[in-house]
Amino acid sequence: MTHAVPSRPMPADDRPYDIGIIGGGAGGVLTALHALRLARTAVRIVLFEPAPTLARGVAYATTRAEHLLNVPVRRMSAFDAAPDDFLDYVAATSPADGPDRDALAHRYAERRRYGDYLMTRLRQARDASAASLEIRRQQVTALQVADGRYRLTTEDGQTLVCAGVVLAVGNRPRPLPARGASGLAATARLEAWDFDAIAEIPADADVCIVGSGLSMVDAVLTMARNGHRGRVHVLSRHALLPLAHTAYAVAEFDVEALLPLDLRGRIRFLRRAAAEASSRQLPWQAVMERLRPHGQALWQSLTPADQRRFLRHAVRLWDVHRHRIAPSVQACLAAMRGRGQLRLHRGRLDTAMPVGPRIRLSLRMRDGRSQQLDVDRIINATGVEMRVQTMRNPLLSDLLGRGHAQPGTHGIGLKTAHDGSLVDADGNPQPGLIAIGSLRIGCLWESIAVPELRGQAEAAARQLLALQER
Repeated sequence: MTHAVPSRPMPADDRPYDIGIIGGGAGGVLTALHALRLARTAVRIVLFEPAPTLARGVAYATTRAEHLLNVPVRRMSAFDAAPDDFLDYVAATSPADGPDRDALAHRYAERRRYGDYLMTRLRQARDASAASLEIRRQQVTALQVADGRYRLTTEDGQTLVCAGVVLAVGNRPRPLPARGASGLAATARLEAWDFDAIAEIPADADVCIVGSGLSMVDAVLTMARNGHRGRVHVLSRHALLPLAHTAYAVAEFDVEALLPLDLRGRIRFLRRAAAEASSRQLPWQAVMERLRPHGQALWQSLTPADQRRFLRHAVRLWDVHRHRIAPSVQACLAAMRGRGQLRLHRGRLDTAMPVGPRIRLSLRMRDGRSQQLDVDRIINATGVEMRVQTMRNPLLSDLLGRGHAQPGTHGIGLKTAHDGSLVDADGNPQPGLIAIGSLRIGCLWESIAVPELRGQAEAAARQLLALQER
């Protein structure tokens, strides 16, 4: 069930807003939620989101029951200070004859419930706050700085002024990396995030999914739920599937000892730590749990050269160990592989051409061989676009063009100061212009999971509210 926060009438005056939030996915809603809860005066907040629903974005837009959160309920609160808040919500909205609270804490809830949770908390905060929140169903396409304030222009040419702005623009999919792909029929070339289109794939269709990460998992789960009988080919450079969670455990070792090491030294260290954990009857996942709170420090302490090596050679290994899936989801993938229905291919997609009613794919395999594959559907599951220049977002292009922003480390996201303030083309932080979430990946690496997102959202809300008190 979707809990709507209704848009309110446009204000009759042209007074500046105190806080403008651009983006109404999880990051934008978390920022609005924290600002409403923290405000002690009649602060005016405006949130821009052209989509008809809030708190959905990419991750939580699905309405499909088979799409589960990738971490247990007990670790998904919107508030650092109330770690059981999502658990409280799930327990309160679950059937009375269902699992008890302790069992729910360890469950992997349906992802659609998380969007409902954020909207429930937003509505409650809005009703109780001294501040006001206005929702505008518009896209912001330009931003100018004038007299220490920010003038925003929307897609229909309207302008308004905000004292402070939070950029929470979320994620965009990468384009399908194949010559000829743009010439395929729309019904044959699908995006993994188009959940309705995936659900309409005929059960007998042969399918190729390009990319082997979490978006691929969603597509496979939907096809499995629909009783898919055709072959499912998964193509990626490393052909590595996400790995599963185990019972929660944390290994004991000194994370600080990793920081002076280079990338190779860190990999050797972690392999030894995993072996040591195994000798104590702990899974390797316990090593990753020990690292979990230190991801940003680990990234920022690497040299630029080692960061590039990581992105080129080790990022996929990190992803499959760090971004794990529910055990039941992993069991579904394993069963499909076991009966030969799900097949992994290690290589790259070269071309995709229509041949009659089917699609002919040319693959370049890792061993140098060429391979041909005929399928009925191709799904783009290559993940999110991280390079801001190719995100096809008019606001981000405008910020770069005006010099209000510059690309982040290695061209990923935008460059930010330690508090999230955008750094302009001259290297100056802009305290009232703050980025959260995926735009900070280049500087922080760990920036899109809920613990980081909720912390950034609260910090941004506190920072902009403090500006109003000066």
